[in-house]
Amino acid sequence: MSEGPENVEQLRQIPSIGPIRSAVLLGILQTPHRFRTKRQLWTYSGFGIETHSSADHRSVGGQLQRVKKQISIRGLNRNCNHDLKNLFKGAAIVASSKPGPFQEFYTALLAKGIRPEMARLTLAKKIATIVLIVWKTGACFDAQHLKPQTA
Repeated sequence: MSEGPENVEQLRQIPSIGPIRSAVLLGILQTPHRFRTKRQLWTYSGFGIETHSSADHRSVGGQLQRVKKQISIRGLNRNCNHDLKNLFKGAAIVASSKPGPFQEFYTALLAKGIRPEMARLTLAKKIATIVLIVWKTGACFDAQHLKPQTA
């Protein structure tokens, strides 16, 4: 698929991604084929979860055994494209405040008891995923992308 004005128009169909955000996305990402999966885009955008662990193994009877301790989550990755992160966070803030499918998704997350900042993060990741799907496949925006399977 060629890069250009048709992609900007395609991305503008996504609620909360207007003409400026779609042009900036096109400038920053250049091609959606840089990312094989949505998780790679999340990490590049600064939405990747960082985990750290230490003392994963202990010696029991002369044998090393893996410790069944939970991995500690440290937060979001810091080495990212900050402009892209701000773009998706801004889109999530707009999407959560304007009526539409994204606001319904956001309020459903809040109804589940998720904190507002975590719900906005989830919404930003969802918007990034939908941008990747729409741009890679050339499909139009569909509210079906908001189903939990594509989260």
